Amino acid sequence: MSRNALTFPPSNRTFLEPHLPPTNNPQPNRPFTTLTFATSLDSSLSLAPGTRTTLSGPQSKAMTHYLRSRHDAILIGAGTAVADNPGLNCRLEGVGGYGGEGLTGQPRPIVVDPHARWDFSSERSKILQLAAEGRGRAPFVIIRPDCSPSSSRCALLERCGGKFISLSVDAATGRMPWDGLMECLRREGLRSVMIEGGGSVINSLLEPISAHLVDSVVVTIAPVWLGRGGVVVSPERRRDGDGEPVTAARLRDVRWYPFGEDVVVCGKLSV
Repeated sequence: MSRNALTFPPSNRTFLEPHLPPTNNPQPNRPFTTLTFATSLDSSLSLAPGTRTTLSGPQSKAMTHYLRSRHDAILIGAGTAVADNPGLNCRLEGVGGYGGEGLTGQPRPIVVDPHARWDFSSERSKILQLAAEGRGRAPFVIIRPDCSPSSSRCALLERCGGKFISLSVDAATGRMPWDGLMECLRREGLRSVMIEGGGSVINSLLEPISAHLVDSVVVTIAPVWLGRGGVVVSPERRRDGDGEPVTAARLRDVRWYPFGEDVVVCGKLSV
């Protein structure tokens, strides 16, 4: 087995097939989008903002890497990039860099960083280290048009095969509109994207204005309570025409799968 490679046997993959990107994406204007993350029993992603917290067990961790191998890209927000220094590659045995040819099966990392605050470097950024070693792809970093990264940072990304991409923000909210972001990724040739976090990214995609962009949801639930004060998946409260509170979002076509000590729930988003 290749260094640090994970195994995920075919017998464990069958239940995921209905929730994975189709071979031919029928949506020409945006990628097939999978929202996936690991959460505690109290809907927390981490113990505190900026604190890396391991939730998934070994089996569901290997499942996550299999999911990565089935998507063209994997997306996170700048906060996760800064706090976790993630690799955002696929370590499944048999993909490129782990026994396979070239970079086959390796997703393209996408970092949504409007203000260019992710201070990456070839020495300390795991994503770039893996790209240099041929065990992952270099990232595309999405920034605002009024941000001007230094020429050295641009050159560093380009040497690894990545780049900065400028995308306009919504004038009212100051946030990057998800519709525009997804169209941008599709223009880059990315037919599917797996969104892993962090909390603000996940919560914003669960809002009614963005929920139509999510094609599949895969959530790992770990048997632990993290307690108050953590980063929580909880979209904004919605109200009906009379001002009465209603559910923020719901999954339909739901399937539950025990996976080691964890439980994996798959479905489609309904708001």
